[in-house]
Amino acid sequence: MSDIRLPFTHAEDLDRFPQHLKGGVVAIGNFDGVHRGHRVVLQHAIDIAEAAKAPVYAMTFEPHPRTVFNPDKPVFRLTPQQAKAEVMQAFGLDGVLVLPFTRDFAGLAASDFVERILIGTLGIRHAVTGHDFHFGKARAGTPDFLRQSGEAHGFGVTIVEAETDEGGTTISSSRIREALAEGDIALANGLLGYRWFVEAEVRHGEKRGRELGYPTANLRLADECPLRHGIYAVRVLVDGKPVDGVASYGRRPTFDNGAPLLEVFLFDFSGDLYGKQLRVSIVSYLRPEERFTSVEALIEQMDRDSAEARAALAAMQPLSPLDLALGSVPL
Repeated sequence: MSDIRLPFTHAEDLDRFPQHLKGGVVAIGNFDGVHRGHRVVLQHAIDIAEAAKAPVYAMTFEPHPRTVFNPDKPVFRLTPQQAKAEVMQAFGLDGVLVLPFTRDFAGLAASDFVERILIGTLGIRHAVTGHDFHFGKARAGTPDFLRQSGEAHGFGVTIVEAETDEGGTTISSSRIREALAEGDIALANGLLGYRWFVEAEVRHGEKRGRELGYPTANLRLADECPLRHGIYAVRVLVDGKPVDGVASYGRRPTFDNGAPLLEVFLFDFSGDLYGKQLRVSIVSYLRPEERFTSVEALIEQMDRDSAEARAALAAMQPLSPLDLALGSVPL
């Protein structure tokens, strides 16, 4: 990286690729979640760029290739496009280039991807990618193909092996999705290396929370969100400031059993949140969603949930410098 850092660049296609990143070091992959394994790839790219005094950025793809080929079963994005860019910026990259993934793009020959994109448009100095990354028509662009292309065209190539967790199991986005579905927030956040967060606009609801003494900010998550229905301790960024709270994600079986909503109650907070974009970091899972026989029983349980959430949040420690940078733990 150059000593004078330019503003982070988020380019959404090749036509917008900025000249100041040309000739840089590129990390290539889907990077959904930008988890600990992904960040080993990114750190290699950063280290190579620093040694070469070159810019460093990521190339990623949207939507997920599996979603393009199987649209009836879209892949849930741990980090949608903007969130992914923010995590990458916090980690220290100079930019991210998002290539639209279509069936036509998938049909591009691996040699054309190298010659037209990596060389012709980006003029890369070095490419870094994971051991399982494939590109081009029929996935012909293997790691060996990329190495050979680098040798032929004069750019460096680094292939990074899989990163494992403390138990020796490979870290992957699919494992994190499975952990979220099981309510194992400790595992999901541990594999990410930061608290997983969602971002959505506060929408009007039934106002039941206000009547119960627990006014909530209601957020609609992606239909394919796998997060287990239940009660969570959360930390919410409101206008850039962290606020503790407790949240319910589910269908409200005591009342309407409707479409899933994330309902967030903020501790010691007053103000109008309607229309605001909130970031909700999921800190810990407290209990499953359940149906209560009376409103009084529900309120008593909500009181207990709030006390448990406050205790969990008071004990929070940063998982990594990235966790601090993303704001789930106050500096």
